[in-house]
Amino acid sequence: MTVTGVRAQARIVARPDGRGGTALPVLEGEGPLALRRTRSSGAEARVMVVGAMSGPLGGDRFGIDARVEDGARLSVGSAAATIALPGQLKGEARYDVRLDVADGAELRWLPEPLISAKGSDLHVGTRVDVRPTGRLVLREEQVLGRAGEEPGRLTSRLTVRVAGTAVLDQELASGPGAPGGWDGPAVLAGHRAVGQLVIVRPEFAHEPVAARMLGESAALTPLPGPAALVTAVAGDALLLRRLLDQALDQLGA
Repeated sequence: MTVTGVRAQARIVARPDGRGGTALPVLEGEGPLALRRTRSSGAEARVMVVGAMSGPLGGDRFGIDARVEDGARLSVGSAAATIALPGQLKGEARYDVRLDVADGAELRWLPEPLISAKGSDLHVGTRVDVRPTGRLVLREEQVLGRAGEEPGRLTSRLTVRVAGTAVLDQELASGPGAPGGWDGPAVLAGHRAVGQLVIVRPEFAHEPVAARMLGESAALTPLPGPAALVTAVAGDALLLRRLLDQALDQLGA
């Protein structure tokens, strides 16, 4: 008998409810990916991802798909950090996120950090498609190892397309077995927390942001089309969140 890891998929569909708010006709989660609707704010629906089990562990396959339809507004967060852990099964775990933002829609994707624990091996793939007048705020935070612990292996790829054109496609691999240099001065420079914000706004097409440093360890970079990227490194998750929150405030996002 072949033993496989946990398979879990979650789905969210948001659409206008006809009364100035946002309905969630699809809100489905499996196993460790439980979804809970929380108190809305104005026209925006809010969803929390609640981890019902430990993981992802070695061999697990998790996935989340979210679609925000024309005119809807959705904010998605998580109740706690996701911790990648070693499992009894060999091989990497996978966590795939697929996000689709329609014209006139807005998505705020703001999960808690992903922590790569010693001995784990996780591949995270996030793919976002935003239509020409859609709006997006996406935060991604990764912490390499728990307190006083060496990290596991973590590979993360983020792809963002706006109006069918790729504006960002990048991959970062860190930890044991990753290509050399990941911890060197050109990449993480010894820091153990790394994060980024991707902001898509139609007005950026006509008034792009200017590239600049945001303190000593964060930078703002314009992307092709109506998008911008903030990248930050820090010594720990708390400082990283502070840097990214400050960037959001400066950009009015």
